[in-house]
Amino acid sequence: MIDTLLQPEAAPFTVALCLMLVIAVVELLGTLMGLAPSGLLDSLLPETDLDLDGDVEFDASGGSALDGDIVTAPDAPSAGPLSQVLGWLCVGRVPILVLLVCFLTAFGLTGLIVQGLVAGLMGFTLPAMLAVIPALIVALPATRHLGLALSALMPKEQTEAVSQRGFVGRIATIIRGEARTGQPAEAKLSDQYGQTHYLLVEPDEADAVLRAGQEVLIVRLVSGRYHAIDNPNPALTDHE
Repeated sequence: MIDTLLQPEAAPFTVALCLMLVIAVVELLGTLMGLAPSGLLDSLLPETDLDLDGDVEFDASGGSALDGDIVTAPDAPSAGPLSQVLGWLCVGRVPILVLLVCFLTAFGLTGLIVQGLVAGLMGFTLPAMLAVIPALIVALPATRHLGLALSALMPKEQTEAVSQRGFVGRIATIIRGEARTGQPAEAKLSDQYGQTHYLLVEPDEADAVLRAGQEVLIVRLVSGRYHAIDNPNPALTDHE
């Protein structure tokens, strides 16, 4: 069995399964260290319902202002190809690392099964590039269906009921880690529908530190990352 996994024809699938194990270990270690690898990766991806090229800043008069050019309207029905693919794969409903683990597992196992069936029936294995095709054909829809199943099981507070721009101007609570400039921490906030969202925030002020349990005001969205300041009004909470 080990010899089969090390054959060049099985290399893409063996690498996929090894990478899946590495991701699982990194996520586990990150969780134990108070970090959020999956959340960080999610924050770097574009929204599936929004395509912005610019920053969103909180306006103290009671709204948000765009600093930059809007490529598409926030609620436009059209979306870019990348957003469409990510949406089809349930990105946004399920953490991206979970979906990546599902894809790598389905891809690796399918490829090994295909090579095993071909070897058993015909006495030889397919070239790696040829065996990748059926593995991808199975892995992509498998990832989608696993994502749909997982999203139905996950708590409703992790849904994407509002766009990321709607979080600017709201109060969030740091729940894990310490946020410094360039080093975000995980926070949660409640939207206007009462649903809870988890996001990565970092201080808007260069020397500030945001600690676990601290309530902060989201003031900007810059390149998929939220900037926040200490809650300036104790009367405001993240449960509004």
